[in-house]
Amino acid sequence: MVRMKDFTPNIIAENGWADYALLDSGAGRKLERFGTIRVDRPEPQALWKKLLPESEWSKADASFTNASEKEEDEKGSWSQKGKLPEVWPVKVEGVSMMCRLMSYRHMGLFPEQRPHWQWFSNEIKTSTKPLKILNLFAYTGAASLIAAKCGAEVTHVDASKKAIQWAKENQDASGLGESKIRWICDDVTKFVAREGRRGNLYDGILLDPPRYGRGPEGEVWRFETDVGPLLESCAALLTPDAKFMILTAYALRLSSLSLFHMMKDALGDRKGKMDHGELLLSDQTKNRPLATSMFSRWSA
Repeated sequence: MVRMKDFTPNIIAENGWADYALLDSGAGRKLERFGTIRVDRPEPQALWKKLLPESEWSKADASFTNASEKEEDEKGSWSQKGKLPEVWPVKVEGVSMMCRLMSYRHMGLFPEQRPHWQWFSNEIKTSTKPLKILNLFAYTGAASLIAAKCGAEVTHVDASKKAIQWAKENQDASGLGESKIRWICDDVTKFVAREGRRGNLYDGILLDPPRYGRGPEGEVWRFETDVGPLLESCAALLTPDAKFMILTAYALRLSSLSLFHMMKDALGDRKGKMDHGELLLSDQTKNRPLATSMFSRWSA
């Protein structure tokens, strides 16, 4: 008999920290503070009304406007009040992330991921041996740096040279220049296939893929068709006593249960615990958490 409680989503909320806060959301926008800088950005999930008055929203140092009205179009431009720094630090979990106002509304840090960072940090710190971690679609390196700071040996893979250079800047800002991080600019699917042929194994794997993307040689990535085979290839890279695997997904018309079933298929008979659910950001009113992404994760 199927017990439905076995499939109940795990809802995990991030309440913010000294260098980050979700101040308010509504009317298709969100108002946040990254370090000392307030930003007003589009948020398609925020269909409700704003709680803070417009006088508070007008205090934003920068506001993003989409280039078009298409939901999937994240490109646009920022309007700024006064001269803002080109980059500024946001500290999280012992590392410094250098944030920027990018033309696709992001700033190099996804705050809702912090519960995952804390979760795998505990796995790394409590291990009786140094862990080898593979971080795929690793972007600006928050997870890589936090894992390295906890003592892991990290392989950081991303298809963007600019993202990897940004991650290295974050490494320098965090004082982690001597940490064991291997930086790889490559198509993730091709890299994982090569690691399988080489027999290289990992104790933990992180996957944070986009809905759609391209590799350094124009390779096309589509989440719906490509993530299942990739999960199977990643499962084959886990050591016999591996600790964890985490998959996060954004902006998809899927349930986290879909991610759960795919990961379970990929792991086969491997024993351990699995959960799935949503990552949320709690605003400062603590009344209306904002859903940001879905996840599935496995631990031994």
